[in-house]
Amino acid sequence: MPREHIHFVTGKLAEPSLRNVLAETSGLAGFDYSISVLGISVAALMTPDWVARFLTTPPEATRVMLPGFCLGNLAPVKTAAGVPVERGPKDLRDLPQWFTGTARSREDYGRSDIEILAEINHAPRLSSQQLLATAQALAADGADVIDLGCNPGETWHGVADAVHALRDAGLRVSIDSMNADEIELAIAAGAELVLSVNSTNIERAIHWNVEVVLVPDVADTMVGLQSNFARLQAAGLRVRIDPVLSPIGFGFAASLGRYLEARALFPDAELMMGIGNLTELTDADSAGINVLLLGFCQETGIRSVLTTQVINWARSSVKECDLARKLVYQSVNSRTLPKHVEPGLVLLRDPRIHEHGAETLEQLARDIKDPNYRIFAERGELHVISANLYLRGTDPFELLSQLQASAARPLDATHAFYLGYELAKARTALTLGKDYRQDQALDWGFLTVEEQGHRQP
Repeated sequence: MPREHIHFVTGKLAEPSLRNVLAETSGLAGFDYSISVLGISVAALMTPDWVARFLTTPPEATRVMLPGFCLGNLAPVKTAAGVPVERGPKDLRDLPQWFTGTARSREDYGRSDIEILAEINHAPRLSSQQLLATAQALAADGADVIDLGCNPGETWHGVADAVHALRDAGLRVSIDSMNADEIELAIAAGAELVLSVNSTNIERAIHWNVEVVLVPDVADTMVGLQSNFARLQAAGLRVRIDPVLSPIGFGFAASLGRYLEARALFPDAELMMGIGNLTELTDADSAGINVLLLGFCQETGIRSVLTTQVINWARSSVKECDLARKLVYQSVNSRTLPKHVEPGLVLLRDPRIHEHGAETLEQLARDIKDPNYRIFAERGELHVISANLYLRGTDPFELLSQLQASAARPLDATHAFYLGYELAKARTALTLGKDYRQDQALDWGFLTVEEQGHRQP
């Protein structure tokens, strides 16, 4: 078969780097290539309509690749090129991985078999409007069941109205209470699952005719699970068993052992884990903890988790669990590492840091002829490059002062604000170990808020 010929489109400043990358990548991936350098300095500022006006495609080209930041409908470029057109990665330094296939395929990614119950704590304290809005937000983040957390020591007489409202909105509902009177009101209104049952309320539970979650009679033990499980099964109830996860310092390791023991004792039973006992009670961002716990659940056959998002560091736990259950399903079922698969869960630091290197930055400083400022963050320093200017340092305030002193014309307030904002973003990237690209949002995984570009070509 003839080798594929890919025609790459780029801007003036990226041309040297692109040629260096393709010289290596084309040999590894087995394709020929050519490059169009269009009349724009920054490739990220291209639009498909603009590219279509100036693109010339060589006759041997089998497809055209545009920069990843060239956003919009590609139809005009396809018409102009006469061959298939696609966007490449947002950073040209990712081209080797893009073509050699070292990134995991995501074609079959996204399946899961762990159900997420999202608890609304102290649900009786919320108005009906607040309750519905909270429940809908949780469902949008991936919750399969909305769990109504009740207040111990009192009976919520409005629980039936709450369940009806959520059910009318198309939501599945569970009730989190040990109060049999409260539970029965919720069941009558359509709650499909009860958390929780043990010897204190099992006499009532055997008549409920809904699925229940069975917990031990004595904290930090397995006491009562076998006998109560047998009674509930004899009554025809579906049962999930939750040996109860303990916080770190209060038997965490032993509690994981109880889940393994429960799986051995009840090989065919459904198990559930309340993971909020760790995410809410540990001074750590919740995403990594959720991934580890969901991985444990996937390997152990625990097919439902109960989570909360009350404390601020766990405020996005439901979404984290939704992403984590897909990641661990892929890993366990395909026997592959859960790595380079789910970028949405890498929040604080980036998977890779791209650096241009000193030689490339010095070459840019020699080549740039326009007065626009380019900002880079790498090797522990901030770099500011413009025509006849190359500043570097670690303090954004000092760099801005140097810019103001060396500028051919005074910086106006808008331009100074823009530069200050970008320098602060670049300093944050250096501090945390993140990739910085001027005029682009830092990558915070699924928490990223895209930015509108303000840099002029």
